[in-house]
Amino acid sequence: MFLHSVYFWLSNPESTDDRAALQAGLESLRGISAIQTAYIGTPAETRRPVIDHSYDLSLVLAFADKAAHDVYQDHPVHLEFVAECKHLWSQVKIYDVDAK
Repeated sequence: MFLHSVYFWLSNPESTDDRAALQAGLESLRGISAIQTAYIGTPAETRRPVIDHSYDLSLVLAFADKAAHDVYQDHPVHLEFVAECKHLWSQVKIYDVDAK
């Protein structure tokens, strides 16, 4: 299994329209068949010093393997999402895990 976790900081976090647009863009990724499971969310209400709550939205995708992840990266729906939504975020961080 290969996990792809993406954390987004909105350029305008006070804008409900921007938040909704990014959420819709993230939802569009669910249609990519290489994805086994997709989770979209916001920071949980957990409060410990080691937890980062500074992001606005997150995306966690599970793939069968790195090859499936690579298919996703070049998929037209993913490329369209980036092109149409990149103006909405000021920062993005990605953590990939090769789960054994």
